[in-house]
Amino acid sequence: MDAAVGPLNLLPRPCHVLVLLNPRGGKGKALPLFRSHVQPLLAQADVSFTLMLTERRNHARELVRAEELGRWDALVVMSGDGLMHEVVNGLMERPDWETAIRKPLCSLPAGSGNALAASLNHYAGYEQVTNEALLTNCTRLLCSRLLAPMDLLSLQTASGLRLFSVLSLAWGFIADVDVESEKFRCLGERRFTLGTFLRLATLRTYQGRLAYLPVETVVSKTFPSPDRVQQAQQGPVDTHLVPLEEPVPSHWTVAPEQDFVLVLALLHSHLGSEMFTAPMGRCAAGAMHLFYVRAGVSRAMLLRLFLAMEKGRHMECECPYLVYVPVVAFRLEPKDGKGVFAVDGESVVSEAVQGQVQPNCFWMVSGHMESPPSLGPQPPPSWKPQQRPALEEHP
Repeated sequence: MDAAVGPLNLLPRPCHVLVLLNPRGGKGKALPLFRSHVQPLLAQADVSFTLMLTERRNHARELVRAEELGRWDALVVMSGDGLMHEVVNGLMERPDWETAIRKPLCSLPAGSGNALAASLNHYAGYEQVTNEALLTNCTRLLCSRLLAPMDLLSLQTASGLRLFSVLSLAWGFIADVDVESEKFRCLGERRFTLGTFLRLATLRTYQGRLAYLPVETVVSKTFPSPDRVQQAQQGPVDTHLVPLEEPVPSHWTVAPEQDFVLVLALLHSHLGSEMFTAPMGRCAAGAMHLFYVRAGVSRAMLLRLFLAMEKGRHMECECPYLVYVPVVAFRLEPKDGKGVFAVDGESVVSEAVQGQVQPNCFWMVSGHMESPPSLGPQPPPSWKPQQRPALEEHP
C-alpha cells in the first residue's frame, strides 16, 4: 500500500494539484468562477495548485501527454465533459499509460453539460443542482480528498481509431442536439433545451444495426476470450470484442429494429446537470446503460420524455418506443454513414463503432470510496486496473 495513500483511498494532506482550465468553456466564465468559488475552499483545505489555461482544442490532451505527472497529486479539470475526455485520452496515449491513467482526476464543472460532475454530485448524495452550486459541491469533494475507481468505455471504429470515453456515446437525436447546439454555447446549459426544441421541429430517423452483450448474459456464463482480438493500439485489451469486419459473437443480442431516433451508451447517472438519464441506479463495475428509441415515436412523446428526464421520471412514461438494457459491450453500424456521433459531447465521424466497458480503470475524486459491485464471471483482464494510485509525498 502506498504510504501517501494511507488506509483509505485518499489524496494526501497537504496536496498539490495541476488545474487544467478552459477559459472559453460554457459561458466563458470559468476563470473568474475558479477565483471566486474554488480557490478560497482549496486554501482552507490545504490544497495548493498550479493553474494552466487551455488555448485550443486538444491542448489539454497534448499537455498531459508530455507532463511530468510525478509533480502532482491529482489533475483537476475545470470545464465541461469534453476537456476531461481530452485529458483521459492524452493519458492513455502515453508510453507509460498504465501508470499515467492511475493519476487521480477531479472534475470541476464550468462547461455547458457538466454531466460527469452532476453524476459525481449524485453519487455523493447531494441534491441535483446546477451552475455555481454544482461547482461548490464538486470543489468540496476535492477538499474531502476521497478517491473512487471509475470505468472507461473503450471504443473502436471502422477506420481503426481507438478512443476512450469517460461518459457516453450518442447517435441520432441526442448527438444532433449536442453538436448542433454548439453555436448557442453562450447560453450555457440552456443551449441543450433550445437545441432539443429545434431538433424536435424536424425530427429525423436513422437506419443502422445495433447489437449488444447484456449484463445478464455475462453474469450467467463465462466466455473464453475471442481467438482474434483486434488490438493494434496500446491500452487494455477489449476481450469482449471481435474485429468489426466479423459478425458479433453468437451470445450477443441483435436488436430487431433498424430504424432509430437515438441510441445512447452511458456510463453514469447524468447526461447533463439537469438530465437524470439513468435513475435506475449505478451500474456494476464493467457495465453501462444502453438506451435506444425506435422510430415511430411522436414528437409529443419524445418531448415528454426529455422534460421528465430532468427529475429522472422518463422511465415512468411507459413509452413503448424506449428500450433500456444494461450491457457490457455494444456494436453500432450506421447505414450509409448517416447520423452524428458524439463521444463525451465531442463530434466523431459517423462510421461503424463498437465498445466495451473497462472496469475500474482510473481514480477520481468522489464522495464515496467503494467501487460498484463487480459483475459475475468475465474474461480475465489484460492488466491490473484496481491498483491503488501511486501518489507522491511533497515536502
